[in-house]
Amino acid sequence: MSGQSLLVPGELSPTRSVPGNIRRPEYVGKPAPTPYTGPEVQTPETIEAMRVAGRIAARAMEEAAKHIAPGVTTDELDRVAHAYMCDHGAYPSTLGYRGYPKSLCSSVNEVICHGIPDSTVLRDGDIVNLDVTAYIGGVHGDNNATYLVGEVDEESRLLVERTRESLARAIKAVKPGRQINIIGRVIESYAKRFGYGVVRDFTGHGINSSFHSGLIVPHYDSPHATTVIQPGMTFTIEPMLTLGTHEYDMWDDGWTVVTKDRRRTAQFEHTLVVTDSGAEILTLP
Repeated sequence: MSGQSLLVPGELSPTRSVPGNIRRPEYVGKPAPTPYTGPEVQTPETIEAMRVAGRIAARAMEEAAKHIAPGVTTDELDRVAHAYMCDHGAYPSTLGYRGYPKSLCSSVNEVICHGIPDSTVLRDGDIVNLDVTAYIGGVHGDNNATYLVGEVDEESRLLVERTRESLARAIKAVKPGRQINIIGRVIESYAKRFGYGVVRDFTGHGINSSFHSGLIVPHYDSPHATTVIQPGMTFTIEPMLTLGTHEYDMWDDGWTVVTKDRRRTAQFEHTLVVTDSGAEILTLP
C-alpha cells in the first residue's frame, strides 16, 4: 500500500461563472431539486438528447484528465472541465446542486466520492477519480473514472483496473426482464475475489431530465433492488471498490466521503440506456 500522507481540505477558489445563454437545471439557486415524478423509461427524443449530454460529459472528463500530473491542483482540473462544458453549451450539473460549489468531483486516494476540487496538489503515486456531469438539451449525462498520477504502487493500480472491470461486467449483465439487483450481484461477486470492499451507501441512480430520478442502483446484491429492467430505462452504474472496509466518514464540508480505515478506493461510472438486448453506453467520448 502507498505510504502517502492522508488528505486534508485545501482552499476553495471563487465560484466559476457560466455564460448567461446556457440553460440552467431547475435546482440552481435552490436548496434542493424538485423531486422527479416522471417515468424511468424515456422517449427516443430524450435518449438522443442524453447521447449529446453524455458525449460532452465524457469529453470534458477526458480533457481534464489530460492535465493530471504530479504538481497539478484538483482545482485546475475543475477549471478545465468547466471551460470545456461551457464552451460546448452545457452547464456543469454539479455546480449549485444542493449547494455543491464546483463543476466536477475530484476524489483522491481514500476519498470514496464527492471530493471538492481545491488547492490540493496531486502527488506522484496518487490515484484520483474525476466525476463529470453535463446538462444540455434539458437532460444530464454523468460519468467518472479513476486515473493514476505518475508512478503508482501495484496494489492501487490493480484496484483501479479491477474497478473498471467490475463496471464492464455489470454493464454486460444489464438485460430487459432482469431485476436491477443483477448489477450489484455481478459487481460484489467479482470484488470479493480480491477481498475488496463494495461501498453500499452511495449508489448508481436513474438519470434523465433529473440528475437523480429516485431509481436506486446498488452495487452489492441487495434483496430490495427488485425493479425490473425495461428497454428505454436510463441510469448510471458507478461501483466504488475499496482496499479495506466499505464503511465511511464524511468531512465537515458535508460532501467529501472517505473510507473509515483511510485505505484507498476507486470508482468508474457510465450513463446507460437499456436496449432490447442489453445496454448502450451514453457517456462515450
